[in-house]
Amino acid sequence: MNRLTEAFQRKEEVLIPFISCGDPSLDVTRELIHCLAEEGVLAIELGVPFSDPIADGPVIQAASERALENGVTLVDALEMGKKVREDGVEVPLILFTYANPVFQYGLAALVRDAVAAGFDGIIVPDLPFEESEELRQYGQKAGLAVIPLVAPTSRQRIADIVASAQGFVYCVSSLGTTGMRHGFSGEVDEFLQTVRSLSPVPIAIGFGISESKHVAHFRKRTDGVVVGSALVKRIGELQSSLVSENSRKRALSEVKAFVRQLKTE
Repeated sequence: MNRLTEAFQRKEEVLIPFISCGDPSLDVTRELIHCLAEEGVLAIELGVPFSDPIADGPVIQAASERALENGVTLVDALEMGKKVREDGVEVPLILFTYANPVFQYGLAALVRDAVAAGFDGIIVPDLPFEESEELRQYGQKAGLAVIPLVAPTSRQRIADIVASAQGFVYCVSSLGTTGMRHGFSGEVDEFLQTVRSLSPVPIAIGFGISESKHVAHFRKRTDGVVVGSALVKRIGELQSSLVSENSRKRALSEVKAFVRQLKTE
């Protein structure tokens, strides 16, 4: 049983924050992971910067661009996992990346190195379920959960996708890319009920979750709530303070306060 499974079984937290590795710097990312772990989150998604992040909206795209300008790669993200594990961080870590770098790295090699670096799961949003079997097999053997995404448009395929799910099922709240939203249609709750009834593993929801009222709403209907763009936006707003050693401590405390606020409604 890996850390991710244990975290869901404890049912102490539901928040799964997403941050972009290397935005605004690798040193800051390391400290952000510590801050998020200290705030008590269910897991952390660590995004690998990619030049064509088709599942991501403008906020995370901009963060990816900043990280790419810093020269951050998939190897750096793996090394980040290793460093924070050596620091004593125990929160589950999920690698969020795209198919192109995955295949360039090599499926077997990536799964092996991700597990060695301390990652508990991986999400590849542009890898269709029908093409993910090899990665899922490697993951299952090594103990790395290959987390599937299901969207409202994939109702006919939900049963097939969740039948072999590992870790948890990532439910996409709405069509389109990631990004902040003010509200969600009532059909989302029905969609979550459908996934819940079919899934042998916990379910989480993401895409557009940006306010404490969203987290409060969905924590009653899922096992995990992913917040990405809103947090990445806040980190971007604090960029200059985060990269300065003189103001970093204060900026990190603001990030922690933002995360804490998301959890209280």
